[in-house]
Amino acid sequence: MKPDSLIFDMDGTLWDAVDTYAYSWTQVLKDNGINKILTREELESYMGMEMKQIFDKVIPDASAETVEKLYNDVIKKEHEVISEMGGKIYPGVLEGLEELSGRYKLFMLSNCQEGGIKDFMNYTETKYLFTDYMEYGMNFQPKHINLKILIDRHNLKNPMYVGDTDSDRKQCELVHVPFVFISWGFGNTEKYALRFDKMQELTDYFMHLDKE
Repeated sequence: MKPDSLIFDMDGTLWDAVDTYAYSWTQVLKDNGINKILTREELESYMGMEMKQIFDKVIPDASAETVEKLYNDVIKKEHEVISEMGGKIYPGVLEGLEELSGRYKLFMLSNCQEGGIKDFMNYTETKYLFTDYMEYGMNFQPKHINLKILIDRHNLKNPMYVGDTDSDRKQCELVHVPFVFISWGFGNTEKYALRFDKMQELTDYFMHLDKE
């Protein structure tokens, strides 16, 4: 069945900004007297998690008050540095989004902090391509709840979610949304409705569907 909309994950799907995130986290930890360097490898293993779940991994013994302060500090730091450091946009993403937006409603849904998607859109100058978006930081709800919010808000009948982790797949199953797995990101899964290894392949597939 041809979808009426495509909902994209951000990190690991559209771009890789892990180096920027790791720098931001490490600076905030240092500024708060915590002697820990968050490496790219460690942070990459947490990608796809909700932000406060990552804090449980990075500083498991921290108090709730400390986590709340660090959470807000990390958000502020990421907003400051993302405009300069940005992220690595995966090959074919910008061209693909431009093409797909002419025939589908496009959305973004991420477990990032509030403002993370806006930072991405500003850096890549892609805001005009998307109808709407939801972030974990807006309401601190899991991805399937925010997916349902987008579906209900825009009366979507046949949405598909494009992501890179098995947790994305599980969240989609909770609201019966077909999951499109892309293999160039941070995760892996053996269950999906569709799989693509390049953004160009994904773009060609959905553009061809429109002509059937």
